[in-house]
Amino acid sequence: MTGHRPPSEDTGTDVIRWAAFSCVLVPVVLVWYGTSLAGATGTALGLAAVTAVCRILLRQSERGAARLHGREGAPHRGRRHRSGTGARRGGRHTGGNTPVG
Repeated sequence: MTGHRPPSEDTGTDVIRWAAFSCVLVPVVLVWYGTSLAGATGTALGLAAVTAVCRILLRQSERGAARLHGREGAPHRGRRHRSGTGARRGGRHTGGNTPVG
């Protein structure tokens, strides 16, 4: 089918396109139904501001997800993720370490 893209492509761009389309369509509909031009302009500016903020947040989220995805292949070697012979684990110890008194 022509024009159909797999879902793995940039869906964030599609969201922004629909939001921009709404920024144009909503004021036109408002004027059509009798709202003042000033009111429709204010609505358009408000929608444009919300769209811009959402776009910024979406891009930051995509970059964070890409960074997280890039780190998934690397082993985690933090303080709490040590392994090996000398690693201490929480919990109760039984046996030879009990004081004799």
